[in-house]
Amino acid sequence: MNLIWLEDFLALARTGNFSRAAEERSTTQPAFSRRIRALEEWLGVELFDRSTQPACLTEAGEWFRTTAHDILGRVQRIPEQAQAISKANASTLRFASTHALSLTFLPKWLRSIETNITMGPIQLISDVLQQCEVLMLQRKAQFLLSHTHPQVPSKLDSLNFPSVRVGIEAIIPVCSMDSNGAPLFALNSADQTHTPILAYSAESGLGRLIRSLLGNMLEQTRAEIVLTAHLATVLKTMAIEGRGIAWLPKSLIEDDLKSGRLIEAATSDWCVDVDIRLFRSPEPEPIAAEAFWQAACAAHQAFQVHEKND
Repeated sequence: MNLIWLEDFLALARTGNFSRAAEERSTTQPAFSRRIRALEEWLGVELFDRSTQPACLTEAGEWFRTTAHDILGRVQRIPEQAQAISKANASTLRFASTHALSLTFLPKWLRSIETNITMGPIQLISDVLQQCEVLMLQRKAQFLLSHTHPQVPSKLDSLNFPSVRVGIEAIIPVCSMDSNGAPLFALNSADQTHTPILAYSAESGLGRLIRSLLGNMLEQTRAEIVLTAHLATVLKTMAIEGRGIAWLPKSLIEDDLKSGRLIEAATSDWCVDVDIRLFRSPEPEPIAAEAFWQAACAAHQAFQVHEKND
């Protein structure tokens, strides 16, 4: 169906005269009549009773007049609606973040950024690092927040995605306590037979870091992986339940360490200090996203000054 047919139909419905409607539509009467007939053939019904003068709408024609007005009205509103959606999308900040940082670091960090700029709506996708990287590569996210380490380049690093360090964090091996208040399992104990390890999946960013930075040390022990999961929160629950040792972000387990639900299971050489880094798309972004990036970079400079003073 051609939208021109709808306008022709409404012109004829209004005038009841083919010649006058054709003139109004700036076409010849034969061409106009062919378009009305094409519309009727497409619908499979006659819209006009041509035996009367002026031509009158049939019952189907009366029904279709309302439908035609509705269709054309919707079409006319499309540009306005598209522009509204585009404007809303331009002001929306699209974030991808790993699960652990979504729960701990991201909310407070965003609040600190908001002291310097006015932020619009935020769209947050929380997932494992591998999927977050895919979202960035597909341009479905403008920013990615993840744990990183200089010795373990990420996929985005290799593709020259700009990034800025926005925080630091310790990843600590922990487990539950035994009845004497000691670690239920310990990597540093003399007997390391079958020490259970709660590990991250291959898709996990923390798993990627732990395997790269501590893999050789773990191979030299007699520890064994007894459970694998995507999420730090799952490994935390399993560690509390006495299932084994898990490497968890300190920000995620501070309350559990204070309450005694978890305890450090190894010496400091088994701990890993990592960066929290914000990646952005290398392509120009809408004004709101660029303003946010500038604010994040300014916060990074303040973070460096604070770090030096400490």
